[in-house]
Amino acid sequence: MYPLARLYRSDMRETLRLSIPIVIAQLGVVLMGVTDNLMIGRILGAVPLGAAGIATSVTFLVSSIGVGGLSIVSALISQAVGKKNTGEVNRLYRAGIRVAWLLSLVLGVICVLAAWQFQIFGQTDDVTQMARPFVLILTVSNAPLLLFIAIRQLCDGLSRPKVTMSITLSALLLNVVLNYFLISTIGLNGAALGTLLARCYMALAIWIYVKRDKFFVPYLEKTRAVLIAPLVRKILRLGLPGGFQFFFEIAAFSLAVIMVGWLGEAQLAAHQIAINMASTTYMMATGIGAAGSIRVGMAVGRNNRPAVQRAGTAAFMLSIIFMGLCCILFLTTNEWLVSLYIRDNAEVTRIAATLIVIAGFFQLSDGVQVVGLGVLRGIADVNIPTLLTLIAYWVVALPLSYVLAFPLGLGAPGVWLGLLAGLTVSAVLLTYRFYNKLPRVRLEEIEVQEVAV
Repeated sequence: MYPLARLYRSDMRETLRLSIPIVIAQLGVVLMGVTDNLMIGRILGAVPLGAAGIATSVTFLVSSIGVGGLSIVSALISQAVGKKNTGEVNRLYRAGIRVAWLLSLVLGVICVLAAWQFQIFGQTDDVTQMARPFVLILTVSNAPLLLFIAIRQLCDGLSRPKVTMSITLSALLLNVVLNYFLISTIGLNGAALGTLLARCYMALAIWIYVKRDKFFVPYLEKTRAVLIAPLVRKILRLGLPGGFQFFFEIAAFSLAVIMVGWLGEAQLAAHQIAINMASTTYMMATGIGAAGSIRVGMAVGRNNRPAVQRAGTAAFMLSIIFMGLCCILFLTTNEWLVSLYIRDNAEVTRIAATLIVIAGFFQLSDGVQVVGLGVLRGIADVNIPTLLTLIAYWVVALPLSYVLAFPLGLGAPGVWLGLLAGLTVSAVLLTYRFYNKLPRVRLEEIEVQEVAV
């Protein structure tokens, strides 16, 4: 038992070492939205805050298909690294960039249509009018965001996540400075414009870094397009189910925003404050899930089943520890956390403080389910997990949220209790799926195959 325990400690250290830069990078991306909302709430008030919140939710909902879909590339690259197949890494990197441009175009059209028909979301006239141009600006910003994510997959898959961490943190500082000037001069849309400029900087910075760093030279040699097309199809085949996993969860939370909007502007503003807090911890947990996916993928590339199980278990354990600490923080400092956003609206403060308490309870479930998706992605298991997330969020969470909020009269807390139930169901099903499937899966069937030259 002692050697086994030592192996698990080693796996946890390696996963933690890899996940910390990814977590910080994920946190930086989320903090852009948090700083937008902090500055909008402080400078412009509750109604613009609500408009920005629902506009961000709608655009992120659509772009989540691309964000989640591209995440499979780092797992595929890590499998190729495990096989010491440099040529495959090269082709996967270039295929990922092509997929990013394709998804930017398709998803951009969907976002433009959503902005055009924004009244279908049933918000107040003021919120609808403010949200439309905000959505259009964020839609443009999704193209550089997806390009950044595509290039980031190469860095993460090669266990070089500090690159994206540094770029993301510098982009966060840029976003704060831009917001300070743009919100004060042109109003609400200044926050969206600041996000667009910061994301353009991120895409350009990571592209220049990868081009100039000698470490990446072997992976950037030109490859004929004919060799890329099969991998573009492979990324879409494996990545889109992962994208829809992300979509189903984000959609549940986005529809929750819409339901809360039916309850009034105060409840919508309170929800936006609480969801910002929960999204921050969630995106940090996705960093642990991404690290778990990479380490599982490397073990798959080496055809080492015990290492696959240890890598997955280490990711689950780290997520439980981290989200447990976040749970304690939410439960004990909820009122202080709300005061960071807004202080002059007692009703919004009261509702938001209650929602943050509920968010504290679903931290553990949220962390476990996102790691479950990550480690399953590492063994290229994407179809059944997509179905499981569909059931958890659309069969359990959303109907229960509506019943608790409206027929039973619990309001915004009812919506959040429904989400808690969906997250818990997802966590249980995905964890069972990983440990039940692993003994039966044939690792050699999911290794990256050499593309004939």
